[in-house]
Parts: sequence; C-alpha cells; structure tokens
Amino acid sequence: MIDHEVRVHPSADRLPRPEQLAWKLAAVATGTEEATGLDPDAAAMAVNRVVDNAAVAMASLRRRPVAVARAQALPHRVQGAGNPVAGGSGAGGSGTENPVPGASVFGAEPGVRVSPEWAAWANGTAVRELDFHDTFLAADYSHPGDNIPPLLAVAQHTGRSGADLLRGIVAAYEIHVALVKGICLHKHRIDHVAHLSAATACGLGALLRLPTETVYQAVQQAVHTTTATRQSRKGEISSWKAYAPAFAGKAAIEAVDRAMRGEGSPSPVYEGEDGFLAWLLDGPDAAYTVSLPEPGEPSRAILDTYTKEHSAEYQAQAVIDLARRLREKAGPLDRVREIVLHTSHHTHHVIGSGSGDPQKYDPTASRETLDHSVPYIFAVALEDGGWHHERSYAPERAGRPETVALWRKISTVEDPEWTRRYHDPDPLRRAFGGRAVITLADGSVIEDQLAVADAHPAGARPFDRAGYTGKFRTLAEGIVEPAAQETFLDAADRLAELDAAGLGALFPAVDTEAVAAYDTTLPKGLF
Repeated sequence: MIDHEVRVHPSADRLPRPEQLAWKLAAVATGTEEATGLDPDAAAMAVNRVVDNAAVAMASLRRRPVAVARAQALPHRVQGAGNPVAGGSGAGGSGTENPVPGASVFGAEPGVRVSPEWAAWANGTAVRELDFHDTFLAADYSHPGDNIPPLLAVAQHTGRSGADLLRGIVAAYEIHVALVKGICLHKHRIDHVAHLSAATACGLGALLRLPTETVYQAVQQAVHTTTATRQSRKGEISSWKAYAPAFAGKAAIEAVDRAMRGEGSPSPVYEGEDGFLAWLLDGPDAAYTVSLPEPGEPSRAILDTYTKEHSAEYQAQAVIDLARRLREKAGPLDRVREIVLHTSHHTHHVIGSGSGDPQKYDPTASRETLDHSVPYIFAVALEDGGWHHERSYAPERAGRPETVALWRKISTVEDPEWTRRYHDPDPLRRAFGGRAVITLADGSVIEDQLAVADAHPAGARPFDRAGYTGKFRTLAEGIVEPAAQETFLDAADRLAELDAAGLGALFPAVDTEAVAAYDTTLPKGLF
C-alpha cells in the first residue's frame, strides 16, 4: 500500500492532477485487474454481497419508502433494442451491441427496464431500507454494499458481463474502504455518502474501462453534489436515511455520464482552498493520509468489511448478541434497577444516550429512529432473546409498557478502552461491542461483554457463503418462490461467467401483482 498525504493547497499552487486525491482514486480504479485476475477471496466476497443485497431488498419491497422509490423509477422506462453501448473515446473500448437497454428494478416485472440512474435509485433504496446489509467502520462509517445497485444498473444498461461487474464492485469497495479509513466526516456532521459517491464513480470507471481523466472528473462532480449534513441520521430520523445512499448512487451515474461527454468538475475538490477539506472538514491546515494499493497490488479491501445478522445499526449487532447471551443470567427483568452499556465514542454518541436525542427513548418514534437507538435495541433483545427485522420494530412492540419501563433504565457511557479498540489498526482486533452492567433491585450486579458480533469475521459464527445463502432464503421466504430462489442463487454463484443477458437473473422473481397492488395505495407524485 502507498500512503498518500492529502492537504489543502492554495489556488496559486496549481496542484498537478496526478498529485490530487481524486486522480489517485481514479488511477487505482482504472488499474483494477481483470475479473480473472482479481484476488479470488475478494471476488468470492463480492458475490456474497450481491446475495446479501438481494436478500434485504426482497424483505423491503412492500415498505413505503421502497415502494415510493420504485414508483418514481418505473415511469422512466427505456424502449428500444440494439442501441450501441458508448465506447471509443468515452468508454475506453470499442463498444458492443446492447440488445436490451435500461436496467431492472427489484419487485418489477422481469421485462421492465428503466433508465439506469432511476434503477439505481429504486434498488439502492430497497437495499438500504432495513439497515441490514454490509458495513465498514473506521475513521468514518460506511455501507459499501450501497455501491452495488448503481454498478449493476449501469452494467445491465451498457451490456457488460458479470466479470465486468465483479471488477467494478471490487474497485468500488477498495476506494470506499480507503476513504473511510483516511478521512473522518462524522465529527464535522457530514453524512458518509460523500465517500460513497466517490467510490461508486470509481467502480463505474473500472466497470466501463473509462480513462483515468474521465473518472477523475466524475469523482469530483459526485463528491461535490452529494456532500450533505448528517441530520438525515439525527433526531427524528426519516425515510431519507434509506434514500440518501440511493441518491448518491444516482448522482454518481449522472456524474459519470457528464464526464464521458467531456464535462469538467470543481477541481481540486478535496484539496482546493474553497473545497471539501478546507471548509467542511478539518480546515485549511489539516492533513489526512489515504492508503491506496500500489500498481499491481491486488484489491482486497472488501475483505475488511462485514455484514449484519440483525436488522439494526452495526454498532448494535454485538449488543443484540450480548443481550441474547445475558437473557438467562438476568432473570425476571422487572428486578432490573439500571443497565449501563460501556462502549465506544461512536456508539455512545451516535446510537446511545450520548446523542442527546430524546427520540431514542420515544415509543412512538419511527423505525428509522429505533434502529439507531441502542437502549431500545438492548431492551427488546433482552426481553425476546433475539431480533426480527419487522416484529422487533412494530409499533405495538415498541409501545409495550414493560418494554418502555426497561428501555428507560438503559443508558450508555463512553469507555476510552472501547473507543481505542474501535479504532484498532488490526481489523481482526477491532471491537464494536461493549460491556453491559446490569444492577438489580437488591443491589447485585450482572456483567458481561462482547467485542464483536457473532457474524463478524472475528466472531463466534462468522458469515460464510452458507450464512449469506441462509440469510437470503430467510428474508425471501413468502416473497420469492423456492424455485426462483434457486435460480437467483445459481446465477449469483456463476456471476463471473454471466453474459449481459444473464445479469437479469440477479433480480429474483417475485409476486409482482402483490407488489403492484401495494403500490396503488400510495399518493401520486409528479412522474
């Protein structure tokens, strides 16, 4: 790996493009090896994440934000066949014939194709809605699986193969992880999708074999247009939490399209004296280090990321497993006087009582708020001994008097040791859990701790292909017929071998009449 220093430069420096972070990101992406030359473990993990995304998308199809995003996308249908794929000077190749332009939408009829940026919008929302897919936590937060919907949409639209898609996914993860390790957005209350859009633009560049210059311009446009505050994940959290990454993916596709047509961007977007670092992050005197693979080094950052066994914010994964383990030790919960979770700075301030958000203790709060409330999550997991992506968030579940009483006895505190472990440079020693101290009415104390979730690579039951497949089958039950489940899983297993037409099999066949019937109950918008 090469450590790149990134700092603010005055305009008079005329910082050469090869010295700019956006160019370095683009160069790594456009140098990503052929799918046949990808690190085999990284390629296998990319397949796992395609399965993971489809699983959580199937479970969210009849949730309102997903239905709204789908309703917005479906009017933007693409007609016609035999359209030439952009090539030559734009795509860095000769171009091929694309028999079916457009991209598929989860939950729509199999033959329906919409413009790729709108497919990315609908599918990205479906993937993100339940807060149930993969994560990477370091200096900042991320859900790198959010890169996959826009990459898949563009791969379909441009007639690319499964091998091309794999190359794009691995490249996007490499860039995303590097940015999340090197540049913290959260402490300045900037939403993490600014890193996502840069990664997606790079993944699209790798997928399409675009010139480095084109990807460089697209990265800067994407970052400039998707930088927003973290209010989407604060206080009264709304459905925009699911839409924000989908918007970043849509914006990245549009940025790539403009860059392919020769349009420029705000440069240098990171290092400029009126740019991203100078005014939105640590200021004009700041310096960051972003580590990127050297030429020829395999892209393996996807292996540092991890998925979720439970539908909740990642810092709550180990807390749910800890509660499940503590349930028998705790005994009757009406004996509990107080529960304190000793945990990291991030957990305490983002999803704990250190956030200062009264909504985190509100039984009428939205699902989006409850899945970012570790006191609520610990209370329900302690009572139920497990977690369910729907039942655990039902209004009647959140409103149970005994649950509310227990919930309001739970608080979090930051423990410097857990904060240190959260940022451990060794991925297998990094900890995202905490220590629970339960004080009973008689003054006795029960304690236990868990560093990582059971499904984490360093956990008690690390997810493997069987874990991802099992998660898909569980979440697809009642939505995707067993035969259609097998068709999807077979296609995912053969992703590197799929041709352009075969990518359609990555969209599991569902009862589209039932989905469409739900969609008709929604208010109409502009489209």
